[in-house]
Amino acid sequence: MKINKTNAARLLDKAKVTYELIPYEVDENDLSAIHVAASLGENIEQVFKTLVLHGDKSGYFVCVIPGEHEVDLKLAAKASGNKKCDLIPVKELLPLTGYIRGGCSPIGMKKHFPTY
Repeated sequence: MKINKTNAARLLDKAKVTYELIPYEVDENDLSAIHVAASLGENIEQVFKTLVLHGDKSGYFVCVIPGEHEVDLKLAAKASGNKKCDLIPVKELLPLTGYIRGGCSPIGMKKHFPTY
C-alpha cells in the first residue's frame, strides 16, 4: 500500500529525522482518536488530537490534547491569552492549514500558529 506523505513527513525527511508512518483504514463516520487508537491497536494514551481554534484576541492557534479528552474552551482561551475562543469550522481547516479533518498535525501547517 502506497502511503501519501503529509507536510509533517516531508519536514521530517528534510531534517533527516527517522520516523514510521502507520497507515490505517479511515472511517469517515468516526474520526475520533479513540476509534483510531482501537484501529491501530494502540493505547489511547499514545494518541493525540490536533485542534485549530480562533481566539477573540490572538486569532488562530492550535491545541494538542490527549485523544480521550475534549478541549476545554475556557482553559484554551486563558492559555492562549484570549477571553474566549472557538473551534474553527471544518470547511476552514484545509485552506488554513493544508490538512484535512482527522489528519491534522501542528507540524507542517501552511502557516505557523502558536501551539498549546
